[in-house]
Amino acid sequence: MAPAATLSAFNTTRDGKALESLSDDIDAINVLKQQQQQQQQKENDIYTESTFDKSKDKTQFRQYETASDRVKNFYIEQHTKQTVAYNLQARNRFKATTRARMSIWEAIEKLNTLIDESDPDTSLSQIEHLLQSAEAIRRDGKPRWMQLTGLIHDLGKLLYFFDAQGQWDVVGDTFPVGCAFDSRIIYGRESFERNPDFGHPVFDNGLGIYAPGIGLENVMLSWGHDEYLYHVVKDQSTLPAEALAMIRYHSFYPWHNAGAYRELMNEKDEEMLRAVKAFNPYDLYSKSDELPKVEELRPYYEELIDEYFPVKVINW
Repeated sequence: MAPAATLSAFNTTRDGKALESLSDDIDAINVLKQQQQQQQQKENDIYTESTFDKSKDKTQFRQYETASDRVKNFYIEQHTKQTVAYNLQARNRFKATTRARMSIWEAIEKLNTLIDESDPDTSLSQIEHLLQSAEAIRRDGKPRWMQLTGLIHDLGKLLYFFDAQGQWDVVGDTFPVGCAFDSRIIYGRESFERNPDFGHPVFDNGLGIYAPGIGLENVMLSWGHDEYLYHVVKDQSTLPAEALAMIRYHSFYPWHNAGAYRELMNEKDEEMLRAVKAFNPYDLYSKSDELPKVEELRPYYEELIDEYFPVKVINW
C-alpha cells in the first residue's frame, strides 16, 4: 500500500463540490492513461476516428501530480468497501425501491443542483458539460442515439442524492467483484488489502464465481453511477446495445483501456468493446469553458429523448 494512501477518515458527507472535484481528478488520470494506450480507429459510423478533439492540447487537462494523493486515497476507500456483499445489497436495494419518478430532462436539471457549486476549475454547470459531450458527438456526425448517450452518460451521479454511502460508490473506475482483483486496476492489487474479499478462496481466486466466456452482462461490476444508470435505462429506453455498453462500461478502464478481464468476454463483448472505445474520447476530452446555449439546444435534445424513451416519466 502506498504510504500516502491512508484509511483513517473515510468521508461519507454529501458534498457536491468534493464529489465533482474528485471526479475531475479521476478523469485527469484517465486522460493520461488514454494518451498512453489510445488506438486509432478509421472505420465507419460510430467507429470513425473522432475529430472534435484534434486541436486540443490534452497535456493541459488537470495534471496527475496535483490530483494523485486525493485520488489515491479515494481509491483505497473504494477498493476497501466494494465487496461482493455490498454489491448484492446495492442491487437488491435498486430493485426494491423507486427513488424518484421524473423525465430525463428533469433528471438533468436535478443533477445540475449538485454540480452548480461543485467544480473549482470551470464555470460550467452539469447541463453544460453533458451538452458539450453530446454536441461533440453531433459535430462528428455520429448517430442520434450516440448523441443522446453523450447527453445522459453521467446521469447516474443522481445516485449521490439517493442510496450512496459516500463518493466511493458513485464515481471512479469500475471493476468486477467476485473474481481476482487484477493488477491492472488503478493502484494495483495492493490497494485492495483491506477489502474483506481480498485473499478470499473464491472471490479473489482466478475467475471466482464466474466461468470463462460468461459474458460481461453476467458479471457484477463495482456499484456506482455507470452501473446504476445502466440498470435504470436498459428496460426503459430503446437505446441500442452499443449505447448501453457506453453507459455501463465507460469507467471500466481496466477492461477497455488496459486489456484486463478478457477471459470473461463473449462474442458480443468484443463488439461492445469497440463501441466503448469509440465513445471514450467524447467522455474524456469534451470539457471546456465554451458555453453551450442550453435553451437553444434543449428542443433538439428533448426530441432525441422522446425518440428513445417511450415512457416519459422514468423510474429512478
